[in-house]
Amino acid sequence: MKVFHLPESVKFDQHRPHAEPLHVDKMGRVLLFGLRPGQTVAEHSAPSSPVYIVVLSGKGIFTSGDGIEHVLGPGAMLVINPNESHAIRALEDALTFVAILHGSPWS
Repeated sequence: MKVFHLPESVKFDQHRPHAEPLHVDKMGRVLLFGLRPGQTVAEHSAPSSPVYIVVLSGKGIFTSGDGIEHVLGPGAMLVINPNESHAIRALEDALTFVAILHGSPWS
């Protein structure tokens, strides 16, 4: 068993969003993201896995590939289907969230 204290594990980069791999194995990945206000994760997709996101702190705009925007804050959970494009932008406060993906990009 591994235990993570997420608020203490969050890291931020001055110039771009930071994604910290908390756990990676052949079954999947758990990533902890830290975005400073205004930072953006550019539009992309995960072709081989759904992505489950849980917002820990701050607020952000989560945009789907069809342009629909959702403003989400702490406690919100988002499910993104495989191959579904999405982008993320932190609003006024730092945004932290956990993203969980199935499988490994190396398998």
